[in-house]
Amino acid sequence: MVRRWEYSRGVHDLGNGNYAYLQPDSGSGWGWSNGGLIVDGKESVLVDTLRDEKLTKAMLDGLRDATGLKARDIGKLVNTHKDGDHWFGNRLMQHAEIIASNATAEAMKTATPQLFRDALKNRPPGIVGEYIFKIHGPPFDFEGVDPVRPNHTFSGQMNLKVGDKEVQLIEVGPAHTEGDTLVYVPQSRTIYTGDVVFLDNTPVIWAGPAENWLAAIDRILALDVDIVVPGHGPVTDKSGVIPVRDYLVYVRDAARKRYDAGMSLEEAVQDIALGDYATWGGAERIIINVDYFYRQFSGDKTRRYFPDYLESLARLVMRAKR
Repeated sequence: MVRRWEYSRGVHDLGNGNYAYLQPDSGSGWGWSNGGLIVDGKESVLVDTLRDEKLTKAMLDGLRDATGLKARDIGKLVNTHKDGDHWFGNRLMQHAEIIASNATAEAMKTATPQLFRDALKNRPPGIVGEYIFKIHGPPFDFEGVDPVRPNHTFSGQMNLKVGDKEVQLIEVGPAHTEGDTLVYVPQSRTIYTGDVVFLDNTPVIWAGPAENWLAAIDRILALDVDIVVPGHGPVTDKSGVIPVRDYLVYVRDAARKRYDAGMSLEEAVQDIALGDYATWGGAERIIINVDYFYRQFSGDKTRRYFPDYLESLARLVMRAKR
């Protein structure tokens, strides 16, 4: 059985100077990410900002109320990966040392808020435009958002000292994105996973290889960890990591069977029964994941991006409502 802590919006005290900031999903499956704070003595490090500055300010205000630390008192910020819901609020932490993997910092150059502003401004009529508005529109606000980029990068692993605590930054990407990073606090047996772990929310393979993602999950399971703060979903323990692995393996194997049978991508997506996974947020991401595996099986190294999938994602969501 998967353990889930109370899942309510706001700050959750995990003990030993570790905090999670949770944002229960509104139902779309997109954009409602978690953040965290690690404190020891007078030193602290923030794990991720949120999808816009309004949401990030609410998180920083909540952390101030819980810990007494104002934003300017937090000296370091770690961005776990390039997705906007984990760094678009960075301008509110521009005073800090902002840390990310080299691959994440490079990917951030093209994963900008302007993409979201353009998508909303230029969205077409019909179901595609409705879908764009549903996942990018209010309450998210991208106007004027200009996030500050990391000013300290690393590859492989970087160890921080936060007071007397050791905090290990472990790069496990490319997997979900080009440079995913785990934030591990051995002394507290706590790990902040970014989007290496989604709980009750559908994982999506933007970069791959999927084998790296599975290896990252195995790495988490091998660590001395009692508390897991996922990128999306409630706080859990190692039991909450396993469904991510099971989903990726299930989709990989189901896609392989249908690829070998000569099914088209669309036929495969329609034919794969999601079962319990169908209740996860963003279940339509099955399209992106099956497409990733089909390209892997065929040796196609073409990179595809979110706009390439908009019409098929929108149609699948509309079909599911009928």
